[in-house]
Amino acid sequence: MKPNYRRCVSCRRVAPKADFWRVVRVYPGGEVRLGEGMGRSAYLCPTQDCLRAAQRKNRLGRALRAKVPDNVYKTLGQWLEGRYDENMGLDFEIGSCADP
Repeated sequence: MKPNYRRCVSCRRVAPKADFWRVVRVYPGGEVRLGEGMGRSAYLCPTQDCLRAAQRKNRLGRALRAKVPDNVYKTLGQWLEGRYDENMGLDFEIGSCADP
């Protein structure tokens, strides 16, 4: 079976879906989640350069047509550094600035 290909919203690289992080604006609630859920999705390479460019140029926000909370970028940065705590949770409400 042929793999599903996706494009990074930051660097525009095309690769198999498994090579990217998935950020989702869940329908109908509008909350932003990492990795799971049904709704509008955007894909991002798991690299510091792509994460930095996506945050600086609001590429995730434009792709999702929603405000992406800083907590999402903070969590993705922790994933890069290998310091993410599974107990923190992955759900973020749009516009929420409080830490989970």
